[in-house]
Amino acid sequence: MSRVQLALRVPDLSASIDFYTKLFDTPPAKIRDGYANFAIAQPPLKLVLIEGADEPATRLDHLGVEVDDSDLVTTAARRLATAGLATLEENDTSCCYALQDKVWVTGPGEEPWEVYVVKGEGDTLGKAENPATTTGTEDHGKTAAQGCC
Repeated sequence: MSRVQLALRVPDLSASIDFYTKLFDTPPAKIRDGYANFAIAQPPLKLVLIEGADEPATRLDHLGVEVDDSDLVTTAARRLATAGLATLEENDTSCCYALQDKVWVTGPGEEPWEVYVVKGEGDTLGKAENPATTTGTEDHGKTAAQGCC
């Protein structure tokens, strides 16, 4: 099986394992001292977490999972909120020259993740301002959509 691998250096391995278990609804395939990996079937992804000694918070623009339709975005939003994660939903938002529905969550290292569907062409590169709904009880830093696409 082919899959993308993403390796992140994280400041808090335990919190990161908890977050990614909830985000992907999958437990780690391997946990070792300062290390964990996830073999995620859908979407196909090998996620590697490496604990950084005295490292600052994980810093990325954003990460995402593209899905096939808006119902899958809604299902993901419900699952993530039920798991106790703070979510931010955006519907009919225009960014990266695409019209999208999406839900955002933020990991313990302040890394923003989106689950999104591209519904059509958009007219702006940056995020258009649209109302959003925030739910969930566990706040891992900012839950605002910091990125786009």
